Amino acid sequence: MPKLNERLLGLWAEILVQTPGSRLLLKNAALNDNALKQELVDFFAARGVAPGRVEPLGFIPSLASHLEAYNQVDIALDSFPYNGTTTTCEALWMGVPVLTLVGVAHRSRVGLSLLSSLGLGCLAAPDAQSYKTLAVELATQPARLDALRRSLRGTMAGSPLCDCAGLTAKLERAYRGALRIRSRS
Repeated sequence: MPKLNERLLGLWAEILVQTPGSRLLLKNAALNDNALKQELVDFFAARGVAPGRVEPLGFIPSLASHLEAYNQVDIALDSFPYNGTTTTCEALWMGVPVLTLVGVAHRSRVGLSLLSSLGLGCLAAPDAQSYKTLAVELATQPARLDALRRSLRGTMAGSPLCDCAGLTAKLERAYRGALRIRSRS
């Protein structure tokens, strides 16, 4: 919930208005609070989004059930200015494309970094209007969305994000390099 802000939620509302029939699933432990759930539903309703199109979910204790919740999601909209990291990786692993808005600080470039490592930099938008356009386009192109969803896990599995051996080898080379530099001084 700390990643949510009025600008972000407003942009998500605009996306929902432009994609009739779509829904927004928001999941966070804080959403076990009914008053907070209602506040979110009211926020979107004030911007033209029917209450039934916003689904706040609270904490899901089982990891399997938590990951299963991604089966209800077609597209993940990354938060900003603080992008997701774990949630982005989970979504991608579960076959859910993530759209991110790129900023200038590290916190708002994590999504770009993760997507780029999968060759999916095209899902990173440089500004809010592009983010909205990208979301609406992807939501209204079911064949493109389906192809992307079917390929995501394999793409991620073959990416540097899942290359433990490669990462370990690079880390070992860096350590050896640091030791060589240290031994010369």
